[in-house]
Amino acid sequence: MLTYSFDKLGKMPLYEYLYRCIRKDIEEGRLQVGEKLPSKRALARQLGISTITVEGAYGQLTAEGYCKSLPKRGFYVTEAARVIQKEQAAVARSAPSEKPVAALADTAPPAYFVDFAEGGVNAENFPFTTWTKLLRQVVAEDAAALIERSPGFGVYRLRAAIASHLAHFRGLKVAPDQIVVGAGTEYLYGLLVQFFGREKCFCVENPGYGRIRRIYESCGARCVLAGLDDAGVRPDELCAKEAQILHISPSHHFPTGIIMPVSRRYELLGWAAASSDRYIIEDDYDSEFRLTGRPIPTLMGIDVEGRVIYMNTFSKSLTPTIRISYLVLPQRLVAPFAARLNFYSCTVSNFEQYTLARFIESGAFEKHINRMRTLYRKRREQLLSLLRKSRFAQRMEIIEHGSGLHFLVRFHHAGNDETIAKRLAAQGIHMRSLSSYYTMPELAAKEKISDLQHLFVLDYSSVEEARMPEAVRRIERLFT
Repeated sequence: MLTYSFDKLGKMPLYEYLYRCIRKDIEEGRLQVGEKLPSKRALARQLGISTITVEGAYGQLTAEGYCKSLPKRGFYVTEAARVIQKEQAAVARSAPSEKPVAALADTAPPAYFVDFAEGGVNAENFPFTTWTKLLRQVVAEDAAALIERSPGFGVYRLRAAIASHLAHFRGLKVAPDQIVVGAGTEYLYGLLVQFFGREKCFCVENPGYGRIRRIYESCGARCVLAGLDDAGVRPDELCAKEAQILHISPSHHFPTGIIMPVSRRYELLGWAAASSDRYIIEDDYDSEFRLTGRPIPTLMGIDVEGRVIYMNTFSKSLTPTIRISYLVLPQRLVAPFAARLNFYSCTVSNFEQYTLARFIESGAFEKHINRMRTLYRKRREQLLSLLRKSRFAQRMEIIEHGSGLHFLVRFHHAGNDETIAKRLAAQGIHMRSLSSYYTMPELAAKEKISDLQHLFVLDYSSVEEARMPEAVRRIERLFT
C-alpha cells in the first residue's frame, strides 16, 4: 500500500500533491511497469483523504501516460513508464556535478474532472464527414487555384462567402473587398497595429481577455485599460486616458457577459466621430451563439461615419485549430489599408480557404451553427437546471444574458475568491473568478460593476453533459 505524508503540502491542491508523489515513485522505479495501483477507495481510506482527491491524482497520471485504467480491473503502471525511468536515469548520469542555475518549471496542465475556465469544441461535434467531402471536391475541382498565390486579403471566393454570411446572419451589408482573412485574430491585431501605427494609443476593456492586451503590447503598441460599468466600457475613461483605438466586444463581453445597450453604443460612436484619429474594433467573437431572443445588431451596422472595424473568427463556431479569422474594414479604410499592407501574403492556406468557402456556400455552415445552437442550448439549460435544483441553490446567484457560451455565478461564501477557486480545484473543478480577469486585480474594487465579490465565470462549451450532475455535486462540497 502506498503511504505518503502531507506535511509539506503547503498551498498545493491535495490531489496535485498526491499525483506528484505517485509520479515520483514511478519515475524512480519504486512502482514498476505493470504494477497495479491501489483502488481509489482503498488508497483514500489508507491516507485519510477523499476518493475524489485520489480520482483527480489518478486522472492526471493517466492523462500523462504514467498509468492506464482497465475497465473493472483498476489502474496499472504503463509500459511508457519504463521509457520515463530510463530517461530519468540517463539524465542523472549525464547531469553536471554543479547545481544548475535554474530548473525548468513543471508546465503540465492539471487534469480536471470538469473545466469551466477553458472553453473549446469537442471532437465529436466537428463536422468531419462534410468537411472531408468538401476538401475532396476542392482538390478535384479547384486544383489550379490551390497552387496559385493567394491575394493578401484572402481568396475572393471565401471573402464573398463571408460577406454573404454576414448579410444573412448579422444584417451587415459589406463588399468582399472590405474583408481581410488571416490565420487567427492575433495576426489581424498585428496588422491593425502596423496600419494605425505603434504611436497610437490602443485601449482594451478591464476586465477582459488578457491576451488581447498582451498581443498589442508585444507588437509595440501603447495600450491602456478602460474600466466598465453595467453598460460596458466607460466613455469618460476613454477621454481621460487619451485613447485612440478602442477594442471592445459589445454584443457579449468576456468575461462579464454584458450586452452593451444601444445608448452606450451611440455614445461610443460619438466619441469615435469626434476626432479623425479614433476608431473602434468591434470583436464579435461568439455572436453565432445568442441562445435566447433576437440577435444583437452589430456596432458596425449602425455606424454612419465609417469608424468601426468589425472582427470575427471561426474558432468558436468550428474549432480553434482551423485558425481562420477575418476583419471587415469600413469602406474609407480599404484603399489605405491595401496600399500599406497588401504586400503581405495571406497566412491561411488555399486548401482551407476554398474548403471553408464551399462549407459556407453549400449551407453546411448554417446547418452546423443551428445544430450547435441546439446542443449548446440543451447543455446550458441542463447546467442551469442542475444548479438551480442543487442543495446550495439558496447560496448562489446566476447572472446570465442568454448570449454566448458562458455565464456568471455568485457564490455566497465566507472565503475570498482565491480560496474558493482552490477549494473547487481540490474537487477537480476548474473555475476562474471574475476578479482574476482584471489586469490589475486591485482595480476590481474600484469598478462600478455591481458587487464583484465571489463572481465566477462558467464556460460550458466543452463540458460533457454526462459529467454535469457530478460536477454540481462537487461544487456543493464547497458549502459543506
